[in-house]
Amino acid sequence: MEMTDALKSYVETGLEKLHSHFNKVIEADAVLTVEKHRHIAEITLHTNGIRIHGKESSSDMYASVDAVLSKLDKQVRKYRDRINNHKPRMAKESRDYHHGIVEMVYHEGTETESARSTHTVIEREKFAMKPMMVEEAALQLELIDDIFLVFSNAETQQVNVIYARDDGTYGLIEPQF
Repeated sequence: MEMTDALKSYVETGLEKLHSHFNKVIEADAVLTVEKHRHIAEITLHTNGIRIHGKESSSDMYASVDAVLSKLDKQVRKYRDRINNHKPRMAKESRDYHHGIVEMVYHEGTETESARSTHTVIEREKFAMKPMMVEEAALQLELIDDIFLVFSNAETQQVNVIYARDDGTYGLIEPQF
């Protein structure tokens, strides 16, 4: 949608309030869309190797922005509380690792006349991947409000996937080579 100066200022003011939780510069991506009568606000924060994502919709764009900023504020506070209560890493885990780039590709299935499924890439996402403990990855997964997270396991130096299960627990995929 075309963003008015008033709406842009409103989003920036809300993001400035979130910025007070961080001691370093953060980057924020805001996407505002309108689908029929739904006004959707989607904001992603990037800071200190952490990605925090929120998406809300309502019948009014300002209400959607307020809702997503409130959701992000709760996620940021939860993250800060967990970090403040987190045990420090051991020497093995605090080694200097090179940060890799992971590329996430989302697929959408479509049926063909022969009943076979073909896949088309509809979204591509690249992000810096820092090594983290499994507990940190679980926290990150809660913050991004998604169903899975690809991360570099600080203990094994392997790429792992942590995912949310229907019963409120987490599953971990550790590839064996």
